[in-house]
Amino acid sequence: MTVLKTQNLTKHYGKTIAVDDINLTVEKGDIFGLIGQNGAGKTTLMRLVTSLTHPDSGSIELFGKTDPAGLDSSRTRMGSVVELPALYPNLTAVENLEYYRILRGIPDKAIVPKTLETVRLADIGKKKFKNFSMGMKQRLGLALALLSSPDFIILDEPTNGLDPTGIVEMRDLIKHLNEQEITLLVSSHILSELAQIATKYAIIHHGKLLKYITQKELYEQCKRALVLKTDDVAKTIVILETELKISNYKQVSANELRVYEYLDDPSEVTFKLSQGGVRISSLYEMGDSLEEYYSKIIGGESK
Repeated sequence: MTVLKTQNLTKHYGKTIAVDDINLTVEKGDIFGLIGQNGAGKTTLMRLVTSLTHPDSGSIELFGKTDPAGLDSSRTRMGSVVELPALYPNLTAVENLEYYRILRGIPDKAIVPKTLETVRLADIGKKKFKNFSMGMKQRLGLALALLSSPDFIILDEPTNGLDPTGIVEMRDLIKHLNEQEITLLVSSHILSELAQIATKYAIIHHGKLLKYITQKELYEQCKRALVLKTDDVAKTIVILETELKISNYKQVSANELRVYEYLDDPSEVTFKLSQGGVRISSLYEMGDSLEEYYSKIIGGESK
């Protein structure tokens, strides 16, 4: 089931194109990671989806609805934390959520303690919001997004400004919510952080969608390998399989293989191939870190 679909979505601010002809699809059950530098267009895209601003062109589909009335109805199934949540500094966590429960017309009073339990803020007593740590503030913002029991949650930089403990807590919360069959769209400028939770990714740069990739594809792109170029690939494969018992390899061209074993002992590979009469023209290790991969996609920060 498609939860969110955008087609040719575009938004200008003056002469600046904040979101430039973006097409993306979020399916039910995804933790969809939206990656980009500050100012790339992530927040604007989220504001468009949540109707905090309106597109200049293109369309948004939510839960199969595209007409204005249908979108309004679908947004009742959605929670979001985009930029800073409007929470009252002199109220406690319970008081803040109770205020919004009444404002939204939610009849179930038990939803407030239940939601605070979910975000691990059930035991903070009468502490006021202004005295919360950054991690507690982010979790109360998430609680506000959960108050209406949404099927889809949008989180804009949920780990921004958090210490390592807060990052782990937020990451665990996102995983827990996804296990409860909630679909999430999560933005970050740190690919390595999203890579620990996301199932799919979209990389945005200067308002454009540069890359759409699944978790499995990202792993394949970034995993380490020995790149082996020889004069006889067929003979090389026989030696790899029979002499070295290697099964995890891939032929990428007429004279090149990628070998995903013996990464810590490449000399054994060259020795066996030389013994077998195979001439090696090149052998080196490849494999990007997540940051290197991201930088390669956007073409470097200077562009």
